Amino acid sequence: MSSRHLQRGRCSFPGGVYALTTVTHGRRPIFKTPGNAEIVIASLRYLERSGVSHSFAWVVMPDHVHWLLQLRKGSLASCMLCFKSRSSRLLGQASGLTGRLWQPSYFDQAVRSEASLREHALYIAANPVRAGLANALGDYPFAWCRWPLG
Repeated sequence: MSSRHLQRGRCSFPGGVYALTTVTHGRRPIFKTPGNAEIVIASLRYLERSGVSHSFAWVVMPDHVHWLLQLRKGSLASCMLCFKSRSSRLLGQASGLTGRLWQPSYFDQAVRSEASLREHALYIAANPVRAGLANALGDYPFAWCRWPLG
């Protein structure tokens, strides 16, 4: 799932809070299409319903996803494997996308304080504004945050 360089020192445990970023293969803007972005969102929500994660914030950008979560069971590697395989399968069924959709790796950062949790949530919510895809926090249809920000 992830490169050896990224795995070095990686430690995850249920109850831990993590900020994750994963990118499409070749940075293709697959999620520029609203239906494709909605499929990714459905995959994030599926992991929450199935008890794997508890989401605090996420954003689906045209070529990458930021996700702030608490791991409920398993490991980050198994969580990301489930997310990527489910979203890839559903995207293939819905839009005919074939081949590798995701880069095999992902970036993770452990979140260790309430202040850091809020900073990460704000970073995620502001990502579409920084990219010029939205004028203000809350304007981007493919972003969600558990708390009001701004």
